[in-house]
Amino acid sequence: MRKWTIPSALLLLCLLCLLPDQGRKIHANAEGDSEELVNPPKVEEKIGAVPNGLSTDSDVAKREAESISRRTLRVNAEKFQFQAEVSRLMDIIINSLYSNKDIFLRELISNASDALDKIRFLSLTDKEVLGEGDTAKLEIQIKLDKEKKILSIRDRGIGMTKDDLIKNLGTIAKSGTSAFVEKMQSSGDLNLIGQFGVGFYSVYLVADYVEVISKHNDDKQYVWESKADGAFAISEDVWNEPLGRGTEIRLHLREEAGEYLEEAKLKELVKRYSEFINFPIYLWASKEVDVEVSADEDESTDEEESSESSSSEEEGEDDDAEKKPKTKTVKETSYDWELLNDVKAIWLRNPKEVTEEEYTKFYQSLAKDFSEEKPLAWSHFAAEGDVEFKAVLFVPPKAPQDLYESYYNTKKSNLKLYVRRVFISDEFDELLPKYLNFLMGLVDSDTLPLNVSREMLQQHSSLKTIKKKLIRKALDMIRKIADEDPDESNDEDKKDVEKSSDDDENKGQYAKFWNEFGKSIKLGIIEDASNRNRLAKLLRFESTKSGGKLASLDQYISRMRPGQKDIFYITGNSKEQLEKSPFLERLTKKNYEVIFFTDPVDEYLMQYLMDYEDKKFQNVSKEGLKLGKDSKIKDLKESFKDLTKWWKSALASDNVDDVKISSRLADTPCVVVTSKYGWSANMERIMSSQTLSDANKQAYMRGKRVLEINPRHPIIKELRERVVKDSEDESVKKTAQLMYQTALMESGFMLSDPKDFAYNIYNSVKSSLNISPDAAVEEEDEVEEIEAESKEEASTSKVDDTAAEADDGDVKDEL
Repeated sequence: MRKWTIPSALLLLCLLCLLPDQGRKIHANAEGDSEELVNPPKVEEKIGAVPNGLSTDSDVAKREAESISRRTLRVNAEKFQFQAEVSRLMDIIINSLYSNKDIFLRELISNASDALDKIRFLSLTDKEVLGEGDTAKLEIQIKLDKEKKILSIRDRGIGMTKDDLIKNLGTIAKSGTSAFVEKMQSSGDLNLIGQFGVGFYSVYLVADYVEVISKHNDDKQYVWESKADGAFAISEDVWNEPLGRGTEIRLHLREEAGEYLEEAKLKELVKRYSEFINFPIYLWASKEVDVEVSADEDESTDEEESSESSSSEEEGEDDDAEKKPKTKTVKETSYDWELLNDVKAIWLRNPKEVTEEEYTKFYQSLAKDFSEEKPLAWSHFAAEGDVEFKAVLFVPPKAPQDLYESYYNTKKSNLKLYVRRVFISDEFDELLPKYLNFLMGLVDSDTLPLNVSREMLQQHSSLKTIKKKLIRKALDMIRKIADEDPDESNDEDKKDVEKSSDDDENKGQYAKFWNEFGKSIKLGIIEDASNRNRLAKLLRFESTKSGGKLASLDQYISRMRPGQKDIFYITGNSKEQLEKSPFLERLTKKNYEVIFFTDPVDEYLMQYLMDYEDKKFQNVSKEGLKLGKDSKIKDLKESFKDLTKWWKSALASDNVDDVKISSRLADTPCVVVTSKYGWSANMERIMSSQTLSDANKQAYMRGKRVLEINPRHPIIKELRERVVKDSEDESVKKTAQLMYQTALMESGFMLSDPKDFAYNIYNSVKSSLNISPDAAVEEEDEVEEIEAESKEEASTSKVDDTAAEADDGDVKDEL
């Protein structure tokens, strides 16, 4: 017995050792012979051409439902651990890069587009890689399942092998979280489109379980799956329908991401972010259609009963109608693929090949403006060099109502930034300066990184180069509007223009532009010092010689008098008011042209625009005006020396800096001018009307006031004689004070004491009417006023009594 016990124990031990190896062999055989074990239907025969991209037969759908319902990694799948801490990785992606969850669809579509680009490139040398039938169609399909809360994105791109799935979908994790952070901070190459790096991981903003099904021409179909919990799994796909080639990503959406199961939301996202992707994007969309179905029997019997009660002729007609099948129209919901990106990316084409109608249509699509008005101008160009990009800029026909209301606060721009035809943002301050925010258009660059946040992209060095080129092209485009406008040409060239062109389409276009966006050009002169001279060429204004039309600085210079060194201008409320200004009297008599600046921003503008083409700007309401040499000026100064000295001392309390002989007056006795570098009268009025203005601080910026007198005026001559006779005469002092206050008002200043000015005027009127200055105002009799009030009260009480009696009578009549 003992002899058999020991050998049997050894035999049992050997069998136990052999069992694990045998199990592994069985598992290996099971992988090789999976078709026999699982016994799926013969769907694999259609791998070459799948008739409908996302359609499945009933058995495949059943297998899909079984795998989907679990939301767990498949048991037989090969498990992998992320090499970096996933929680830290997701914290970086969600909190640092993607504050807007909507962009997950943008990232997936851009990856799909890149995969399609790769297979199209390979097909240039080997057409067989595309396959046949539907597999050869290079397109992107989006499908949603509201019941199971699944969103699917499918492409027929190059697909991924098993190794590609491990490598590409683990790019960020494999590189390590710390290395990824270093890449972002060093502004390195983060352009990970097509590598399923940062962009792919944005799916976990909206999904808690993700499946990636992929088929490469050189490998079998595999499924990558993960819950972002530190692990992912890859297994050969024997559950889903064969893709033929390409990748399908299934997002099992979170509860709070239910909005992405709505067709309208998906359409909005595709239109916003991926409208200009090279490949067609289709959505499995529902729509209601009218369908004719046979009528119910009850309805037909009712119709027969009603026909029996009709006349014999109607019965005959009904018998003929009964022979035909009766139908009715009902609405049914049907599903079909709907193309979402039908607008073509015209900026990728040669500008010479794009028609005017295509530009207009593209502008309307971009600006969502479908009116009949065309854009005033457009510029389509490609930049090459260190930074390569293509751009299309448009000048809208009208300015938005709120263009200047939140000028310094708004971040949104009308210029959209694309990277490889994928929309990134329209909130970049670095692409165009604020004064050009009225321009519509887009920029598409292949050299900018895509998968980083807006804040990081703003710091990218390439944006400065792009901005510089965009500004130059934008200003050239605006200048071209003026060059092609016949109204903008000089008087000498107008005849030639009329002869050479009969087309008046461009006539008045620049005036229209200036009326809509002129303030933006002025703000550009203030803000952009490097382009100030270019912007100054675009400046337009009215003047004393423009004849009611707009004129340019070049036209002004061409009309300057010989020997004129300065460009004369004046600021004020309106052109009509400025035309009557006393500051223009001598200038207009001597045939000098003066520019009218009537916009409040013009005061700020002229603080920055100091000269143009070596010509200095001179405000005619300030000191420093020179109108040639006057040989008699020295004699006049000496003749009126006593008057100017006396008048200055008389106005000491009014902070008058000086009293001088004027060379700018012709018919007016005197005016008040300010110092060259102080505020003008118009600027004082603007600043005092500010909501948060501080009168104490503004006192430092007010220019010194100088009273200039006209030595040829009879009032001034008479005043000189009176002062010589008796400089202490109170009536003379009051007259001098009244003249100064009147000059202040006529020069555009606000009076500090209007009451005192009115008092002096009334005294002057009394004197002209020979009324005694001591004449008092007659007082009213208080007794008469009391009696009048009592009479009024009595009359009103009588009226009330009669009204009450009338009301009582009406009530009695009604009863």
